[in-house]
Amino acid sequence: MNPVYVAIKRMPGSEDVPLPAYMTERAAGMDLFAAVSAEIVLPPGKRCLVPSGFALALPEGYEAEIRPRSGLALKNGVTVLNSPGTIDSDYRGEVAVILINLGEEPFIIRRYDRIAQIIVKRTASVVWEIKDDLEATGRDGGGFGHTGNI
Repeated sequence: MNPVYVAIKRMPGSEDVPLPAYMTERAAGMDLFAAVSAEIVLPPGKRCLVPSGFALALPEGYEAEIRPRSGLALKNGVTVLNSPGTIDSDYRGEVAVILINLGEEPFIIRRYDRIAQIIVKRTASVVWEIKDDLEATGRDGGGFGHTGNI
C-alpha cells in the first residue's frame, strides 16, 4: 500500500503530546491523544471539546474522519458525538474531538489519553445529474428494516 504524505504541525504548548499513531501494524486508524492542559471531568450526559495538539494540511481529494475508540465506548460509554467527524482538505485549524459521556459515571480526560481515532480517506467530487427515473435494483426503495432485521 502506498502511503499518503500529510503535512502536520504541532500546536504551541503541545510539543510533548504524541502525534497520531497506529497502535498495531495493520490498524486502519491512528489513535489521537488529548492535548489538554488540565484534567477535564466529563459528567454523564455532557460533552466537551478536546484538543489534539496538532493541525494538518490534507492533500486535495482527501479528508480525515474522526471516529470513536471502541474500548472507551464499551468500558466507559464515551464516544465521539459527531461520528464520524470530517476534516476537510482546506481546514488548517487545530484538530479537536467532541466527546460525549453516555456512561453512568464521570469520565476523566488527562493529557496524553487516547481519545479517538483518525482515518485519512480519498474523496470524490460529485456533479449531480438530474434524471426523471433511476436504474431499478432488487432493493429499490427498501429502507430501514426492509430485510426483516432492524
